[in-house]
Amino acid sequence: MAVEAVAAPQKSTNDRFFQAPRPIRVAFGVLERAAPALGARWAERLWFQLPKRATRAALADSPAAPALPGRPFTVKAGTTDVAGVAWGEGPAVYLLHGWAGHRGQLEALVPGLVDRGFTAVAFDAPSHGRSGPGAYGPRSSSIPEFAAALEAVVAAHGPAAGIVAHSLGSVAATVAMCDGLRAGRVVMLAPMASPASYAGYFAQALGFGPRILSRLIRLVERRVGAPVHHFDVPELGRAVRMPPTLILHDRADRSIPVADGIAIAEAWPTATLRITEGLGHRRLLREPEVVGAVVDFIDGKEPDGGAEPGSRGKTADR
Repeated sequence: MAVEAVAAPQKSTNDRFFQAPRPIRVAFGVLERAAPALGARWAERLWFQLPKRATRAALADSPAAPALPGRPFTVKAGTTDVAGVAWGEGPAVYLLHGWAGHRGQLEALVPGLVDRGFTAVAFDAPSHGRSGPGAYGPRSSSIPEFAAALEAVVAAHGPAAGIVAHSLGSVAATVAMCDGLRAGRVVMLAPMASPASYAGYFAQALGFGPRILSRLIRLVERRVGAPVHHFDVPELGRAVRMPPTLILHDRADRSIPVADGIAIAEAWPTATLRITEGLGHRRLLREPEVVGAVVDFIDGKEPDGGAEPGSRGKTADR
Protein backbone atom coordinates (compact mmCIF):
# COMPACT_ATOMS: atom_id res chain seq x y z
CA MET A 1 0.00 0.00 0.00
CA ALA A 2 1.12 3.52 -0.76
CA VAL A 3 -0.22 6.57 1.03
CA GLU A 4 -0.09 10.18 -0.09
CA ALA A 5 -1.42 13.39 1.41
CA VAL A 6 -3.21 15.96 -0.74
CA ALA A 7 -4.00 19.32 0.81
CA ALA A 8 -7.08 21.26 -0.18
CA PRO A 9 -8.60 24.58 0.84
CA GLN A 10 -9.67 24.46 4.46
CA LYS A 11 -13.40 24.90 4.89
CA SER A 12 -15.89 23.55 7.40
CA THR A 13 -17.87 21.53 4.87
CA ASN A 14 -17.72 18.13 6.51
CA ASP A 15 -20.95 16.20 6.90
CA ARG A 16 -22.11 15.34 10.37
CA PHE A 17 -23.02 11.78 11.17
CA PHE A 18 -26.76 11.22 11.48
CA GLN A 19 -28.20 12.07 14.89
CA ALA A 20 -31.74 11.07 15.81
CA PRO A 21 -34.07 13.52 17.54
CA ARG A 22 -34.09 13.21 21.31
CA PRO A 23 -37.61 11.62 21.52
CA ILE A 24 -36.46 8.78 19.25
CA ARG A 25 -33.32 8.24 21.31
CA VAL A 26 -35.39 8.16 24.48
CA ALA A 27 -37.80 5.66 22.92
CA PHE A 28 -34.95 3.38 21.85
CA GLY A 29 -33.49 3.61 25.34
CA VAL A 30 -36.77 2.36 26.78
CA LEU A 31 -37.05 -0.42 24.18
CA GLU A 32 -33.47 -1.51 24.89
CA ARG A 33 -34.52 -2.31 28.43
CA ALA A 34 -38.14 -3.38 28.00
CA ALA A 35 -38.67 -4.72 24.46
CA PRO A 36 -35.44 -5.20 22.51
CA ALA A 37 -37.10 -7.35 19.82
CA LEU A 38 -39.54 -4.55 19.02
CA GLY A 39 -36.70 -2.06 19.06
CA ALA A 40 -34.71 -4.21 16.63
CA ARG A 41 -37.59 -4.34 14.14
CA TRP A 42 -37.89 -0.55 14.27
CA ALA A 43 -34.13 -0.19 13.88
CA GLU A 44 -34.18 -2.56 10.89
CA ARG A 45 -36.69 -0.34 9.07
CA LEU A 46 -34.51 2.69 9.73
CA TRP A 47 -31.33 0.84 8.68
CA PHE A 48 -32.66 0.22 5.17
CA GLN A 49 -34.69 3.43 4.83
CA LEU A 50 -33.55 6.46 2.88
CA PRO A 51 -34.23 9.88 4.40
CA LYS A 52 -36.96 11.86 2.64
CA ARG A 53 -34.52 14.66 1.94
CA ALA A 54 -32.42 12.27 -0.21
CA THR A 55 -35.13 12.00 -2.86
CA ARG A 56 -35.74 15.75 -2.90
CA ALA A 57 -32.01 16.44 -3.19
CA ALA A 58 -31.59 13.96 -6.02
CA LEU A 59 -34.36 15.46 -8.11
CA ALA A 60 -34.06 19.15 -7.27
CA ASP A 61 -30.68 20.00 -5.80
CA SER A 62 -28.20 17.99 -7.85
CA PRO A 63 -25.04 19.70 -9.14
CA ALA A 64 -25.17 21.14 -12.63
CA ALA A 65 -24.97 18.42 -15.24
CA PRO A 66 -21.93 18.31 -17.53
CA ALA A 67 -22.14 20.53 -20.58
CA LEU A 68 -22.20 17.43 -22.77
CA PRO A 69 -25.05 15.62 -24.51
CA GLY A 70 -25.86 12.41 -22.68
CA ARG A 71 -27.82 9.31 -23.61
CA PRO A 72 -30.47 8.44 -21.00
CA PHE A 73 -31.13 4.76 -20.46
CA THR A 74 -33.11 2.37 -18.31
CA VAL A 75 -32.16 -1.23 -17.53
CA LYS A 76 -33.76 -3.89 -15.37
CA ALA A 77 -32.05 -5.09 -12.19
CA GLY A 78 -34.39 -7.80 -11.03
CA THR A 79 -37.77 -6.07 -10.97
CA THR A 80 -36.31 -2.57 -10.57
CA ASP A 81 -35.95 -0.03 -13.37
CA VAL A 82 -32.47 1.47 -13.02
CA ALA A 83 -32.16 4.89 -14.68
CA GLY A 84 -28.92 6.39 -15.87
CA VAL A 85 -27.09 8.46 -18.47
CA ALA A 86 -24.08 7.64 -20.64
CA TRP A 87 -21.70 10.16 -22.23
CA GLY A 88 -18.96 9.75 -24.82
CA GLU A 89 -17.61 6.83 -26.79
CA GLY A 90 -15.03 4.26 -25.85
CA PRO A 91 -14.34 1.89 -22.95
CA ALA A 92 -16.92 2.25 -20.20
CA VAL A 93 -16.27 3.75 -16.76
CA TYR A 94 -19.08 3.27 -14.28
CA LEU A 95 -19.93 5.89 -11.64
CA LEU A 96 -21.71 4.61 -8.53
CA HIS A 97 -22.99 6.97 -5.82
CA GLY A 98 -23.38 6.17 -2.14
CA TRP A 99 -26.28 5.75 0.28
CA ALA A 100 -28.88 8.52 -0.07
CA GLY A 101 -26.90 9.89 -3.02
CA HIS A 102 -27.61 10.16 -6.74
CA ARG A 103 -25.78 9.98 -10.02
CA GLY A 104 -25.41 13.75 -10.31
CA GLN A 105 -22.92 13.76 -7.45
CA LEU A 106 -20.31 12.08 -9.66
CA GLU A 107 -20.96 13.98 -12.87
CA ALA A 108 -18.00 16.31 -12.29
CA LEU A 109 -15.90 13.38 -13.53
CA VAL A 110 -17.72 13.11 -16.86
CA PRO A 111 -15.94 15.78 -18.98
CA GLY A 112 -12.48 14.53 -18.05
CA LEU A 113 -13.35 10.89 -18.74
CA VAL A 114 -14.95 11.73 -22.08
CA ASP A 115 -11.94 13.85 -23.07
CA ARG A 116 -9.71 10.82 -22.41
CA GLY A 117 -11.79 8.64 -24.74
CA PHE A 118 -14.00 6.84 -22.24
CA THR A 119 -17.73 6.35 -22.04
CA ALA A 120 -18.86 7.65 -18.64
CA VAL A 121 -21.89 5.78 -17.32
CA ALA A 122 -23.70 7.13 -14.23
CA PHE A 123 -26.87 5.66 -12.76
CA ASP A 124 -29.14 5.83 -9.74
CA ALA A 125 -29.31 2.82 -7.44
CA PRO A 126 -32.72 1.31 -6.61
CA SER A 127 -34.96 3.72 -4.67
CA HIS A 128 -32.50 6.53 -5.41
CA GLY A 129 -32.83 9.44 -7.79
CA ARG A 130 -34.89 8.54 -10.84
CA SER A 131 -34.62 4.75 -10.51
CA GLY A 132 -37.55 2.63 -9.44
CA PRO A 133 -38.10 1.29 -5.93
CA GLY A 134 -36.13 -1.58 -4.50
CA ALA A 135 -37.59 -4.92 -3.48
CA TYR A 136 -38.92 -3.50 -0.19
CA GLY A 137 -40.54 -0.46 -1.76
CA PRO A 138 -39.70 3.24 -2.16
CA ARG A 139 -37.07 4.72 0.18
CA SER A 140 -35.60 1.28 0.85
CA SER A 141 -32.49 -0.32 -0.59
CA SER A 142 -29.45 -2.42 0.34
CA ILE A 143 -25.89 -3.23 -0.63
CA PRO A 144 -26.94 -6.30 -2.66
CA GLU A 145 -29.39 -4.13 -4.62
CA PHE A 146 -26.65 -1.57 -5.32
CA ALA A 147 -24.38 -4.40 -6.52
CA ALA A 148 -27.10 -5.95 -8.68
CA ALA A 149 -27.81 -2.57 -10.29
CA LEU A 150 -24.12 -2.13 -11.12
CA GLU A 151 -23.97 -5.60 -12.64
CA ALA A 152 -27.08 -4.94 -14.74
CA VAL A 153 -25.74 -1.62 -16.05
CA VAL A 154 -22.38 -3.21 -16.93
CA ALA A 155 -24.16 -6.04 -18.73
CA ALA A 156 -25.98 -3.44 -20.85
CA HIS A 157 -23.02 -1.12 -21.58
CA GLY A 158 -20.03 -3.40 -21.80
CA PRO A 159 -16.94 -4.37 -19.81
CA ALA A 160 -15.79 -2.00 -17.08
CA ALA A 161 -12.55 -0.26 -17.92
CA GLY A 162 -13.05 1.40 -14.55
CA ILE A 163 -15.42 1.83 -11.64
CA VAL A 164 -15.58 4.97 -9.52
CA ALA A 165 -17.64 4.52 -6.36
CA HIS A 166 -18.49 6.76 -3.43
CA SER A 167 -19.12 5.79 0.18
CA LEU A 168 -21.38 2.72 0.49
CA GLY A 169 -21.19 2.39 -3.30
CA SER A 170 -17.61 1.21 -2.75
CA VAL A 171 -18.89 -1.71 -0.69
CA ALA A 172 -21.38 -2.62 -3.43
CA ALA A 173 -18.70 -2.40 -6.13
CA THR A 174 -16.42 -4.67 -4.08
CA VAL A 175 -19.23 -7.20 -3.58
CA ALA A 176 -19.94 -7.18 -7.32
CA MET A 177 -16.26 -7.78 -8.12
CA CYS A 178 -16.12 -10.66 -5.65
CA ASP A 179 -19.14 -12.11 -7.45
CA GLY A 180 -17.22 -12.05 -10.74
CA LEU A 181 -17.58 -8.54 -12.16
CA ARG A 182 -14.30 -7.53 -13.79
CA ALA A 183 -12.90 -4.02 -13.81
CA GLY A 184 -9.67 -2.63 -15.19
CA ARG A 185 -9.23 0.00 -12.47
CA VAL A 186 -11.18 1.05 -9.39
CA VAL A 187 -11.43 4.34 -7.51
CA MET A 188 -13.05 4.50 -4.08
CA LEU A 189 -14.05 7.91 -2.76
CA ALA A 190 -14.62 8.07 1.01
CA PRO A 191 -15.31 4.32 1.15
CA MET A 192 -17.05 2.48 3.95
CA ALA A 193 -14.97 -0.44 5.20
CA SER A 194 -17.66 -2.51 6.88
CA PRO A 195 -21.41 -2.27 7.54
CA ALA A 196 -20.73 -4.19 10.76
CA SER A 197 -18.63 -1.33 12.12
CA TYR A 198 -21.24 1.16 10.92
CA ALA A 199 -23.79 -0.68 13.08
CA GLY A 200 -22.03 0.57 16.19
CA TYR A 201 -22.33 4.20 15.02
CA PHE A 202 -25.95 3.55 14.10
CA ALA A 203 -26.72 2.24 17.57
CA GLN A 204 -25.00 5.20 19.18
CA ALA A 205 -26.89 7.67 17.00
CA LEU A 206 -30.26 6.12 17.80
CA GLY A 207 -29.52 5.56 21.47
CA PHE A 208 -29.78 1.79 21.85
CA GLY A 209 -27.40 -0.80 23.23
CA PRO A 210 -26.28 -4.40 22.73
CA ARG A 211 -29.67 -6.06 23.26
CA ILE A 212 -31.22 -4.30 20.28
CA LEU A 213 -27.99 -4.29 18.29
CA SER A 214 -27.50 -8.06 18.34
CA ARG A 215 -31.08 -8.60 17.18
CA LEU A 216 -30.75 -5.90 14.53
CA ILE A 217 -27.71 -7.62 13.03
CA ARG A 218 -29.67 -10.88 12.73
CA LEU A 219 -32.56 -9.09 11.02
CA VAL A 220 -30.22 -7.33 8.59
CA GLU A 221 -28.51 -10.61 7.73
CA ARG A 222 -31.87 -12.27 7.13
CA ARG A 223 -32.95 -9.54 4.72
CA VAL A 224 -29.73 -9.44 2.68
CA GLY A 225 -29.23 -13.20 2.76
CA ALA A 226 -25.66 -13.16 4.06
CA PRO A 227 -23.68 -12.51 7.25
CA VAL A 228 -22.62 -8.89 7.60
CA HIS A 229 -18.96 -9.92 7.54
CA HIS A 230 -19.49 -10.91 3.90
CA PHE A 231 -19.58 -7.17 3.16
CA ASP A 232 -16.30 -6.41 4.94
CA VAL A 233 -14.27 -4.61 2.26
CA PRO A 234 -10.78 -5.17 3.73
CA GLU A 235 -11.44 -8.90 4.09
CA LEU A 236 -12.92 -9.19 0.61
CA GLY A 237 -9.76 -7.60 -0.76
CA ARG A 238 -7.67 -10.18 1.04
CA ALA A 239 -9.77 -13.03 -0.31
CA VAL A 240 -9.96 -11.92 -3.96
CA ARG A 241 -7.28 -10.30 -6.09
CA MET A 242 -8.56 -6.80 -6.82
CA PRO A 243 -7.58 -4.55 -9.74
CA PRO A 244 -5.36 -1.51 -9.23
CA THR A 245 -7.27 0.73 -6.84
CA LEU A 246 -7.02 4.37 -5.80
CA ILE A 247 -8.64 5.36 -2.50
CA LEU A 248 -9.29 9.02 -1.70
CA HIS A 249 -10.55 9.91 1.75
CA ASP A 250 -10.70 13.17 3.68
CA ARG A 251 -9.07 13.31 7.08
CA ALA A 252 -12.04 15.18 8.59
CA ASP A 253 -14.84 13.15 6.99
CA ARG A 254 -17.64 13.08 9.57
CA SER A 255 -19.84 10.58 7.73
CA ILE A 256 -17.29 7.81 7.21
CA PRO A 257 -14.02 8.17 9.14
CA VAL A 258 -10.74 8.20 7.27
CA ALA A 259 -9.83 5.10 9.28
CA ASP A 260 -12.11 3.14 6.93
CA GLY A 261 -10.12 4.18 3.87
CA ILE A 262 -6.87 3.39 5.68
CA ALA A 263 -8.13 -0.07 6.69
CA ILE A 264 -9.04 -0.93 3.09
CA ALA A 265 -5.72 0.33 1.74
CA GLU A 266 -3.77 -1.63 4.33
CA ALA A 267 -5.61 -4.83 3.38
CA TRP A 268 -5.49 -4.48 -0.41
CA PRO A 269 -2.03 -5.01 -1.94
CA THR A 270 -3.20 -3.23 -5.10
CA ALA A 271 -4.37 -0.05 -3.34
CA THR A 272 -2.95 3.46 -3.10
CA LEU A 273 -4.45 5.79 -0.50
CA ARG A 274 -4.55 9.57 -0.85
CA ILE A 275 -5.71 11.54 2.17
CA THR A 276 -7.19 14.98 1.54
CA GLU A 277 -7.73 17.86 3.93
CA GLY A 278 -10.79 20.07 4.31
CA LEU A 279 -13.16 18.44 1.83
CA GLY A 280 -15.46 16.32 3.99
CA HIS A 281 -17.58 13.52 2.62
CA ARG A 282 -19.19 15.05 -0.48
CA ARG A 283 -17.17 18.09 -1.51
CA LEU A 284 -14.46 15.53 -2.29
CA LEU A 285 -16.54 14.53 -5.32
CA ARG A 286 -16.20 17.85 -7.11
CA GLU A 287 -12.83 19.18 -5.93
CA PRO A 288 -10.81 19.81 -9.15
CA GLU A 289 -7.61 18.23 -7.83
CA VAL A 290 -9.49 15.10 -6.79
CA VAL A 291 -11.38 14.92 -10.09
CA GLY A 292 -8.09 15.22 -11.98
CA ALA A 293 -6.45 12.51 -9.87
CA VAL A 294 -9.37 10.15 -10.49
CA VAL A 295 -9.38 10.70 -14.25
CA ASP A 296 -5.59 10.29 -14.44
CA PHE A 297 -5.74 7.04 -12.51
CA ILE A 298 -8.55 5.57 -14.61
CA ASP A 299 -6.54 6.55 -17.68
CA GLY A 300 -3.58 4.50 -16.47
CA LYS A 301 -1.41 7.10 -14.78
CA GLU A 302 0.02 5.81 -11.54
CA PRO A 303 0.09 8.15 -8.52
CA ASP A 304 3.46 9.86 -8.40
CA GLY A 305 4.17 9.16 -4.74
CA GLY A 306 4.20 12.81 -3.70
CA ALA A 307 1.90 15.60 -2.73
CA GLU A 308 0.03 17.41 -5.46
CA PRO A 309 1.62 20.49 -7.00
CA GLY A 310 0.94 23.52 -4.86
CA SER A 311 -0.04 21.36 -1.89
CA ARG A 312 0.46 22.69 1.61
CA GLY A 313 0.61 19.11 2.88
CA LYS A 314 3.41 16.60 2.88
CA THR A 315 3.60 13.07 1.61
CA ALA A 316 2.66 10.60 4.31
CA ASP A 317 4.11 7.10 4.20
CA ARG A 318 2.50 4.16 5.92
